[in-house]
Amino acid sequence: MEKMKSTKLIDTAAKKVKALLVGIEIKDHHQFLSTDDSLVELELLANTAGLEVIATEKQKLEAPNPSTYIGKGKVEEIKVLSESLKADMVVFDEELSPRHFKELEKEFGEHIRVIDRTTLILDIFAQHAQTREGQLQVELAQYEYFLPRLTRAWTHLARQAGGGAGRSGGVGGVGLRGPGETQLEVDRRIIRNKISTLKKDIEKVREHRNRYRQNRKRSQIPVVALVGYTNAGKSTLINSLTNSDVYVADKLFATLDPTTRRLELPGGHAILISDTVGFIQKLPTHLIAAFRATLEEISEADLLIHVVDISHIDAIAQWRSVMATLKEIDAVDIPMITVLNKADRLMSDDSHHKEIPEFQDALLISAKTGENLANLLSLVMNELFETFIPLEVSLPYKYGNLISRFHQLGKVDKIEHGVGEVIISGSIPGRLLADFERFKSRRKK
Repeated sequence: MEKMKSTKLIDTAAKKVKALLVGIEIKDHHQFLSTDDSLVELELLANTAGLEVIATEKQKLEAPNPSTYIGKGKVEEIKVLSESLKADMVVFDEELSPRHFKELEKEFGEHIRVIDRTTLILDIFAQHAQTREGQLQVELAQYEYFLPRLTRAWTHLARQAGGGAGRSGGVGGVGLRGPGETQLEVDRRIIRNKISTLKKDIEKVREHRNRYRQNRKRSQIPVVALVGYTNAGKSTLINSLTNSDVYVADKLFATLDPTTRRLELPGGHAILISDTVGFIQKLPTHLIAAFRATLEEISEADLLIHVVDISHIDAIAQWRSVMATLKEIDAVDIPMITVLNKADRLMSDDSHHKEIPEFQDALLISAKTGENLANLLSLVMNELFETFIPLEVSLPYKYGNLISRFHQLGKVDKIEHGVGEVIISGSIPGRLLADFERFKSRRKK
């Protein structure tokens, strides 16, 4: 199987690709950022992908045009502007349907590429995935997204998957078409096979991760996952807390593959802390599905630290976007500490965050300068090891691992040995409650 760089969709190696960005405001369509702010973010994404943004356009619509998403007049306007500015590409700040791609490519002509926000994010992920696991997951997301969108612009993906186009126009240098098959049908068949293989490979990765998580649980070391909007400062925070050297850059999706480090807390307790992939508004559903194995690191964590860039003008919108994604992956019920990062970028009298209800209980920190990190560790310590919940459980003897866990991590007040089970009264850390929930004693007190 080829490395991920072979599926890079935006070739900036030969020259700087000139891009024109298009933002669309749909009436009654909810999004976390305003159209203008979303366009600013799209430009940051374009820069991260190596594009040169030469102009931006936007349009207000009652509803998307079924054929071209934007209105016909706007299509003509963008076509004229692209030709005059010698643009190579038009990037839409929305996810386009197969029909939109087909009609827009027809309108703009073969010299101007059409891509959407999802394509751009997928391409950035392809550039930044360093591990085999990350590469597999991004490649699957790419193929699943582009399979229904195969047109003249995307058929090179299928040829790459098959080993390169030969002189016959087939795949891998040989004619693989069946009777009456078009090249597009051949490409689709090859990509479906590729998707099937990738899913099997990723399932093996998922099983491996699951075994690794089970081993971690047996070690009884709590796992803390850092979550947050891309570029919120998660990598800087894990470096500051653990004296690590996780790659840091002031750009979107600078790090993609999850990193886990051991951290000693005050009092001698140890935890594992994981830096996970950053979220973003309109995170492609194909990525969420493909990255299921990685995102399970979040949903299986004992505690989340939600890192918010409080210096960003859209901090609250970014917070809401992350919370929406956590809900999508069933992680909103995990205990969470919210930290407002980049305090060093605030003016001394800037305290507007205190007026935001969602940030009332948040801790202001600076991962860069170390401000308030000691208080953060105290909060983590308290959440994981000092918040005990009273509990009485009836544990069958076959669940010896849970009996041992209660003794080792909880506080036992009373223990009674019965027929086939042991009844333990005491208290346990709140993070362990879910493990014992189904064994709660039902006897009358």
